[in-house]
Amino acid sequence: MAPGSQETALITVTGTDRPGVSSALFEVLARAGVSLIDVQQVVIRGKLTLAVLVRSDQERQALTETLEEATGDLGVRLSVEFGEGVSAQPPVSTHVVTVLGSAVSARAFSAITSALAQSRANINFIRGITDYPVIGIELWVQASPEPEADADLRAAMALVAASEGVDIAVQPGGLERRAKRLIVFDVDSTLIQDEVIELLAAKAGREEEVARITKRAMEGEIDFTASLRERVATLGGLPESVLQEVASELRLTPGARTTVRTLRRLGYRVGLVSGGFHQVIDSLAAELGVEFVEANTLEVRNSKLTGKVIGQVVDRPGKAWALRAFARQSGIPLTQTVAVGDGANDIDMLAAAGLGVAFNAKPALREVADASLNQPYLDTVLYVLGVTRHEIEAADALEGLPAERPALAGEHTS
Repeated sequence: MAPGSQETALITVTGTDRPGVSSALFEVLARAGVSLIDVQQVVIRGKLTLAVLVRSDQERQALTETLEEATGDLGVRLSVEFGEGVSAQPPVSTHVVTVLGSAVSARAFSAITSALAQSRANINFIRGITDYPVIGIELWVQASPEPEADADLRAAMALVAASEGVDIAVQPGGLERRAKRLIVFDVDSTLIQDEVIELLAAKAGREEEVARITKRAMEGEIDFTASLRERVATLGGLPESVLQEVASELRLTPGARTTVRTLRRLGYRVGLVSGGFHQVIDSLAAELGVEFVEANTLEVRNSKLTGKVIGQVVDRPGKAWALRAFARQSGIPLTQTVAVGDGANDIDMLAAAGLGVAFNAKPALREVADASLNQPYLDTVLYVLGVTRHEIEAADALEGLPAERPALAGEHTS
């Protein structure tokens, strides 16, 4: 190396993590007078990988011998790579690929990485984001910014998701992903496990009949507004008191409280848009601290339900209108919104949002959603947004909330 010139060196240390490893390395780098370009460290189950990119004017052999001497007693492995093949330019991640499943097999992950390679997407960074109640892994990748390449990447990931039985969400990387500020949830079979209209119909002995109509409406087979009026008609004559009874019977989807609580900590505005009824869900929204609610209103006369709704029905276009209204009231552009739903009447809302998430959804909605989640836990939405399980639990601990993890399967109700 010519006197006064500098070259790039990549120094990698691997081994058992313990206090003093990083300190020893940076102490010798300080004595060597190198300039830092990049530093990355990860510890997985007590195993350390520390990589430092530097510029140095020292002779290669002298720097390597100094580093070996400094780390020799720490029980770690050292690698030093110089010059050619070592770029000082940091990689730019164009996309984030989130993988979620009750289990993620090595075969499934191999299929994902192979499909990424075939799509000419280079993996820059991988991290685990949750190990409970699902396994979640996030990959930051660099792909061509061309629209055709983006579509090909999404299609490739969709094929792997279907063949390997995992959920895979593909989103743009960078600021666009981290700029979301408003999230809107559908209620029935999304925020809660129930269909409110069916709970009310059960009070009138018409549950099975109404459930059949609901199923067809959610799958997009029949007009939602007409189906709602038909179902509401079965409630005529019920006492008004059944509304509060049903409100007290609602079962939150596992992870719903955690999801709303965490989003509010992050500064999100949170809204509910429902084809259900204000008289049943408003108290739940207040309990969760939800800011916006748009729903239908059942007509009541002489303390009895008339079997009609008041005003315009919150249907498929109405849900998209509500999302836009919430965004307008909040001063938030639609590109910074998220919508989560499960039925065909959520299609327009998800299409209008910056990120549309289908949650255990009907096929008609999965086809148009940006991300499709099929795990029974609503907090999987947080993982798609880049929040890790560790961050959730650490924030809960700071507020003095119980550290216990919810049970798996149907008992997960946080």
